[in-house]
Amino acid sequence: MLRLFLFLTTNIAVLLMISLIFQLLGLDTILRQSMGIDLTGLLIMAAIIGFSGSLISLFLSKTMAKHGMGVQIIVHPATSFERWLLETVTHQSERVGIRMPEVGIFDSPAPNAFATGWNRNDALVAVSTGLLQHMSQDEVEAVIGHEISHVANGDMVTLTLIQGVVNTFVVFLARIIGSLVDRVVFKNERSQGAGYFVASMIAQALLSVLATMIVMWFSRYREFHADAGGALLTSRAQMVSALRALQRIQHPQDLPAGEFSAFGISGRIGEGVTALFSSHPPLQKRIAALEGRAV
Repeated sequence: MLRLFLFLTTNIAVLLMISLIFQLLGLDTILRQSMGIDLTGLLIMAAIIGFSGSLISLFLSKTMAKHGMGVQIIVHPATSFERWLLETVTHQSERVGIRMPEVGIFDSPAPNAFATGWNRNDALVAVSTGLLQHMSQDEVEAVIGHEISHVANGDMVTLTLIQGVVNTFVVFLARIIGSLVDRVVFKNERSQGAGYFVASMIAQALLSVLATMIVMWFSRYREFHADAGGALLTSRAQMVSALRALQRIQHPQDLPAGEFSAFGISGRIGEGVTALFSSHPPLQKRIAALEGRAV
């Protein structure tokens, strides 16, 4: 909760700073007189649009995961493995100082696992049936450590809020570009015409591509930290072994529900330019980072 409050406060301060800079440079007056744009109103509108979807998704993430991916929560363990799974999550949660997450299993042949939740003390950790079939118990333990590290690091909150920030700037800049095109190119001096709406939509689409690249960069960055956390909670050898087990799968797949692809232990890896839009770095780079060598 503190992380959420601090991050929101920081980003409100950023928006206020942008507004102040525009005022000091006189850009707010130029925007208002030449294009009829109320800078403060536009910033507030952009922030509301940018953050609302991200925050709603964050607060509903556990519910969406349970229903969208069919996660079966383990309340009363029916098998020795389910008891071990609960004990492992309990032990690792205590070590990193977070409240015990809900633990579940979802039906998928692909080996994967994910963590989600709106804060580190109200999380969900789930593993796929494919993960249990393709990995040893030690490797599964390392994967759980990876996911617990995501929870302890507050990655779900941070990734969601970064998405909200870039969404805000996408909306803000797209509206300014739309107004500029409408006034300069289409010579529309009275109101927002068709040129404004077309240019705004095109600008928003193009800026959204850049925004996605930024969000995916952070997603890849946090995977290295979660791997390191998994190695600390188990051992480096266990974490490397788990990643090598994933590496043996010829074509890693995203989680069944696309909106959770960034939260899995593994995901589809792109090549060339498409790699910029991948939520996970290549497994060989993750293994090399754990082993302290360059690729």
